[in-house]
Amino acid sequence: MTAAVHLIDASLYVFRAWHALPPDTLDAEGQPLNAVHGFTRFLLDLLERVRPSHLAAAFDESLTRSFRNSLYPAYKANRALPPAELERQFVYCKQVAQALGVTVLADAQYEADDLIGSAAARLHAHDLDVVIVSADKDFGQLISLRASQWDFSRDLRWDETGVRTRLGVRPDQVADYLALTGDAIDNIPGVPGIGAKTAASLLHHFGTLEALLARADEVAFLRMRGAATVARRLREHADLARLSRQLTGIALDAPVPAHSDDYRHRRPVFDEIEPICDRLRLGPMTRTRIRALGAAAPPDRIDPAAG
Repeated sequence: MTAAVHLIDASLYVFRAWHALPPDTLDAEGQPLNAVHGFTRFLLDLLERVRPSHLAAAFDESLTRSFRNSLYPAYKANRALPPAELERQFVYCKQVAQALGVTVLADAQYEADDLIGSAAARLHAHDLDVVIVSADKDFGQLISLRASQWDFSRDLRWDETGVRTRLGVRPDQVADYLALTGDAIDNIPGVPGIGAKTAASLLHHFGTLEALLARADEVAFLRMRGAATVARRLREHADLARLSRQLTGIALDAPVPAHSDDYRHRRPVFDEIEPICDRLRLGPMTRTRIRALGAAAPPDRIDPAAG
């Protein structure tokens, strides 16, 4: 059995660090470095704990320019853009990840979810397992026998059974489920009046969103509170449901490296990283950890025949 490739939802952990740590460390221009320091600690924690032979960190750069915005201009329109002081730190976080030997994934049209999904698809094609490091429920649609999810901060892991326990649907139904319920965080409309329990029940009966919409009249006869109203809403908002499904589905064709060697962890060389440590004012404990990481024996290799 080969080791798994860890695919990190990096932007999630940058935002968490930004909110969790006070901006009391500044760079030479007087700008805060709290997100950088928090993300660096997270990345070192993961590298020390897992010692992965292969991994990548995916960053969101599409913001309001993703392909989803061309489908639905209001997509994520309710979200405030990161302030300038955080945008600056995102650049630093990518530099830190690269300096620590982590493959960085970023694209102007595809979100981190799409980059991770596309990387997972490429790696599965080479018969490799993946671990998605994130707490985001959207990744449930990628979970399979070859892919699990890990909320690193809470040390919670789940597989296909875990997705069903959390959402009430199979992994292959997650995008349809989100299309029905909508997502207020991403401003995805969904079908008005359909919540999580109703969406899960409908997909249990009909299997897929398309089958549900095609047989919406049958919903009125289900043993479900407000069944007739649900059937009417499905008929009235079928186009909205299909649009929402285009938004909730994770793309598997984003431009990412194709071979396992492209995701290999490269042990950091401290002499090369020291200027970055100076510029970002990383402390002595962090520098000691980086030195130890660079001196550690390389982790077990993923079977080269697989990638």
